[in-house]
Amino acid sequence: MILVTGATGNIGSALLRQLDLSGAGPVRGLTRDAARASFPDGVEAVEGDLARPASLKPALDGARSLFLVPGMGADADVLRVARQAGVEHVVLVSSITVETHPHLPAAVENLAVERLLQGSGMSWTILRPTQFASNALWWAASIRKHWLIRVPYADIGLPAVHPADIAAVARTALTEPGHHGRTYELTGPARITPRQQARAIGAALGQEVTVEEISREEAHRQMSPFLGDRTAHAVLDLICGDVNDELLRVRDTVPRVTGSPAKTFQQWASENATAFR
Repeated sequence: MILVTGATGNIGSALLRQLDLSGAGPVRGLTRDAARASFPDGVEAVEGDLARPASLKPALDGARSLFLVPGMGADADVLRVARQAGVEHVVLVSSITVETHPHLPAAVENLAVERLLQGSGMSWTILRPTQFASNALWWAASIRKHWLIRVPYADIGLPAVHPADIAAVARTALTEPGHHGRTYELTGPARITPRQQARAIGAALGQEVTVEEISREEAHRQMSPFLGDRTAHAVLDLICGDVNDELLRVRDTVPRVTGSPAKTFQQWASENATAFR
């Protein structure tokens, strides 16, 4: 039995589909409202809330593997409850910034969860993805209304990773041997700038998306109401002044682990074009 948390998110929903299609065995998706969950037919919807670890006990009953998205509850308590329930293996989504920018607050928090898992007594696999291709959804409202994105540093590109590729590595780690005790840095197949992303979205929509470059200060003013002051500064550090070679480096982890090529941003844009219409 595999329990998938974050089951309605970009990674978790893709993971449920992949596990169901692969015939991996019994799979559960964790949700706060099972009646409203839309999971594949072969996936059992179970209720629970990572913010209330005691509520996870029914969902964990009989589960031997756990896919965990941290930061949605008391991670130490979630891991403790999982261990008590008999979970043997946890696949954890962390961040590549643990390696590339360990001083950033989010990286400190992710590293702390990694260490909790490594000391939990359960076997583990840690995934450290870079920027998600799906972060482009931040621009959806602006593209729908104005066919425009306003971004700082429009020509600095990171190797954005398709969430389905993170899910594919997780599926492999959950269902195949040889991945316990491994840490995987995950990227897409090439660096892509915001300007190139806008071009790809425009191609998927059949209409040009204009790019207007703005200052860091203006970008911070736009982001801080949604992300908070500290997180907004951290995100801007990653995409501009604090970029380093390790953050820019394209990794071959996805094809090496899954046996399939990493998906491009252009594929993501084509698959998600309706979000921008």
